[in-house]
Amino acid sequence: MDGDFRTEFVRDPISLRHHPALVLNSDYRPLSYYPLSLWPWQEAVKAVVLDRVNIIAEYDEVVRSPSMTVRIPSVVVLKEYVKPQKKVAFTRFNLFLRDEFCCQYCASKGDLTFDHVVPRARGGITSWENVVAACAPCNLRKGAKSLRASGLSLRKPPRQPSAEEMRNLGRKFPPNHLHDSWMDFLYWDSELEA
Repeated sequence: MDGDFRTEFVRDPISLRHHPALVLNSDYRPLSYYPLSLWPWQEAVKAVVLDRVNIIAEYDEVVRSPSMTVRIPSVVVLKEYVKPQKKVAFTRFNLFLRDEFCCQYCASKGDLTFDHVVPRARGGITSWENVVAACAPCNLRKGAKSLRASGLSLRKPPRQPSAEEMRNLGRKFPPNHLHDSWMDFLYWDSELEA
């Protein structure tokens, strides 16, 4: 049997590949909602062994070493509090999240670019207050013209979001898969059932 194949199989068994752990801060809130703070199962087990996290929920599957057997964690909470960032980085992804992944001119979703409200050719700068998500047709229609000259209008004025706003926006875009054991921690401020 090929040695590389054996090593690959042992390191990445198919049955364990899809068991991520939700990572919570010590206040039991996710470190981030979008992207959701997840670790691969290997990182979660390593953090358990290094005594950096407490296990809150587990999968049924186990991993074994010569000296121990550990159920794969599905939810872990950090033992030390990680202070969230207060300033939101100005990135393409964060811009799209701020604008809820839709064109700020026509509200279409899909392939997005970004547009300078005041075009750079007219002295506009690349900043939170001057850049919006735009679909290609609206971006081409506007070109280097002003909003008035292009006949377009903004859905909402662009502005720098706070970190809390971004966390709340991230909650609107859950990943494709949410494990049942994560639900109590992802929507911690939702109304409780009577």
